[in-house]
Amino acid sequence: MSSADGRAVSDADANRAVSLTLRVGELLLANGEGTENVTAAMLAIGRTYGLRRIEADVNLSALTLSLVRDDGRLPVTAERRVRRREPDFARLIALHELVDEVTGQRPSLAEAQRRLRELTGRAGVYPGWVVVTALALVSTSAAVLVGGGVVVALAAFLATALGDRAGAWLARRGVAEFFQLAVAAAVGTAAAVFMIWRQMPVQASAVVVGAVIALLPGRPLVACVQDGIAGEYVTATARLSEVVFIVAAVISGIGTMLTFAVKAGVSVTVNDAPAAPLSLAVPQLLGALGLGLTFAVALRVPPRHVPPAAFGSVAIWIVYVCLCWLKLPTVLATTAAAAVIGLLGSAYAHRVRVPPMVFVIPAIGPLLPGSELFRGMLKLSLGDVLGGSHYLIEALSIALGIGAGVILGIDLLRAMRRRDVTRRIRQAARRTRGY
Repeated sequence: MSSADGRAVSDADANRAVSLTLRVGELLLANGEGTENVTAAMLAIGRTYGLRRIEADVNLSALTLSLVRDDGRLPVTAERRVRRREPDFARLIALHELVDEVTGQRPSLAEAQRRLRELTGRAGVYPGWVVVTALALVSTSAAVLVGGGVVVALAAFLATALGDRAGAWLARRGVAEFFQLAVAAAVGTAAAVFMIWRQMPVQASAVVVGAVIALLPGRPLVACVQDGIAGEYVTATARLSEVVFIVAAVISGIGTMLTFAVKAGVSVTVNDAPAAPLSLAVPQLLGALGLGLTFAVALRVPPRHVPPAAFGSVAIWIVYVCLCWLKLPTVLATTAAAAVIGLLGSAYAHRVRVPPMVFVIPAIGPLLPGSELFRGMLKLSLGDVLGGSHYLIEALSIALGIGAGVILGIDLLRAMRRRDVTRRIRQAARRTRGY
């Protein structure tokens, strides 16, 4: 076994290379990268340091690297668990830069390990309070998008901030994330129920929609569809389960609070459920812009990349509204708008040499099905099982359409360019024809 420059690789160096490869793969996966890209990065690093016969197996919570030597020495198999997954797109960009540096400049193992330690020890791009505030402003922007006024926007901000802090308090005491999300959704619903009970002359339910959109799993959803389309079915199934549990937690919080409200005699009706107007008026454009901006900050996108992500959110809303004006079905319009932003985001990402998801994930915020989820749970709480199920299925269809559209847009750009825009991650697509 020899390195890229022809020198033999010692057992110690091989083990260090395996450790470096697994650590980079773990950080990529933990910070929101798709399975296909993580696998490609691991294989590229391993081969750079002379690990010629390696296989990488990437799952949602574990990575395995197997090294089979052709010189008679014992094979090596190592595994690393991903215990914490929290998207940090600034760190994701830095990791991709490190992978490019390793594969392009081929620094020594010691130097690569030093660079990785520096990267992981680096302070976050934003202070913690900025990220928490951005998450609350996501809810505020969504409330504006669906037609809420100043009072509703302020209520959405306070309810989301309170729900997030309640979730953090539960997390410090070891309570499962499912219940953290349920409590956060319940807090937003309680704020809306209180405003309806007090008969305040505002679109109170927009508070719930804003709080729900701040909790919906846009990044896991896109990664799930990406892995499924790439043929990583095990990981795609695991990611889908994650999405289902997150949505179930949000639904549980909304449903529990609405059920209590109905039982207490609060006159919550389907007419209270808002939907974003299909309009390009200033409030809707500002709401879409705010969603992209605040989602980008909440996902820790570096400041220089925040404006393109924010304007991508406006673009996806404009395309979606125009397609709806052409009488396209909601799911089809959502998928097509997501494909457009996937194409544009991928082109821009290729130009500035960062992962496409840095721009695409914040931009899909205006299309997330917060209103449909609230309408579904409201109808179920009022005893309309058929109507509630209809809205929940519509919400799921919209969510899957967003994921499929984003990946379609990225792959369209890949097909149109002579050189693979994703650094030749996928040499050729597999053809099974369904069997």
